[in-house]
Amino acid sequence: MQTSGQVPANIDWLSEAERGILDRFRFPKRSNDWRLGRWTAKQAIRAYLSQHHFLLSSLEIRMADCGAPEPYLDGKTADVSISLSHSRDRSLCAVGPRGIEIGCDLEWVESREGNFAADYFTSEEISLLAHAPVDGMIAVNLIWSAKETVLKILRLGLSRDTRSIIIRPGFSGCGNAWNPWAGRCLESSRAFHGWWRVCDGYIYTIGTDQPAIVPRELSV
Repeated sequence: MQTSGQVPANIDWLSEAERGILDRFRFPKRSNDWRLGRWTAKQAIRAYLSQHHFLLSSLEIRMADCGAPEPYLDGKTADVSISLSHSRDRSLCAVGPRGIEIGCDLEWVESREGNFAADYFTSEEISLLAHAPVDGMIAVNLIWSAKETVLKILRLGLSRDTRSIIIRPGFSGCGNAWNPWAGRCLESSRAFHGWWRVCDGYIYTIGTDQPAIVPRELSV
């Protein structure tokens, strides 16, 4: 995780192609969010690979046709899989081995419109909201965040009906500890596994389509 205040003012750490993309942004917020995401991804990848010697400008984050981020190091596909998310002035990057589909999402805990759950959640999830042992706003944002994570794993984004994904969160942790969650695609029966926690008013959600160990925060 990185914040906007950690992003350097210079752009020496961007590749030539990334600098060209940056030049095309018309609005400062879009530009700042994009820079924050790239900075977060590069810091996470460098820490994951335990390689601090290469120039960050040699590590380029490209976008696949589906919109998912794909890292390249010295022009070659990097040996990692990543997912990116940002909310307000923070950005989250999940990193794992290449070949494993991974997703993450970061949400500021906030109230949602009255019909939000009815529009985007399954009946089982709506029922869970009434019995979850956490604050209602946390429960709503948790389920939504986990759905976003699954859709990133599927490389579909919000092109799919969110009610085709069902989320079953666990509540075993306390404080800002990681809690497990499970998900399933109702159309394919594909299963998903992940972790979530609340920290500083944000929901952090990470997941994959394989059984996953508790996430480890990397030192950058």
